[in-house]
Amino acid sequence: MRTLVLYSLLVATMLPTVSPWGVIAHYQLNKEYIARVLCENRDKPQLHCNGQCYLAKRLKAQQDKQDKETTERVQNIPVIQLFCEAALPFQFVPIWQLLQSVGFSDYRFPVYIAPLMGLFRPPRV
Repeated sequence: MRTLVLYSLLVATMLPTVSPWGVIAHYQLNKEYIARVLCENRDKPQLHCNGQCYLAKRLKAQQDKQDKETTERVQNIPVIQLFCEAALPFQFVPIWQLLQSVGFSDYRFPVYIAPLMGLFRPPRV
């Protein structure tokens, strides 16, 4: 059952890419009938068309159909907004104003740093 589903999905996936080959295979299998009945140049045997005009027309129609389907698919793709950019007011402040307002000085706020000698000692045996 799995293999049947697998092969059917594979065929459904590959069908758009092999559809021109189907048109060519149909032409090769029915070449005499196409040359006798469907060829546009059947009244002009000196051109030796043998139905190639019909094949070219069918291939062009197939390509146009695929192009139309592709553009319809692309146009119908929904636009997903992944992030929202908030418009926040931002003003650039010169660095000298920031330094004056903060007032960096090592002597203004003395900070006690505990000695780390209690942590760094040799291991006990």
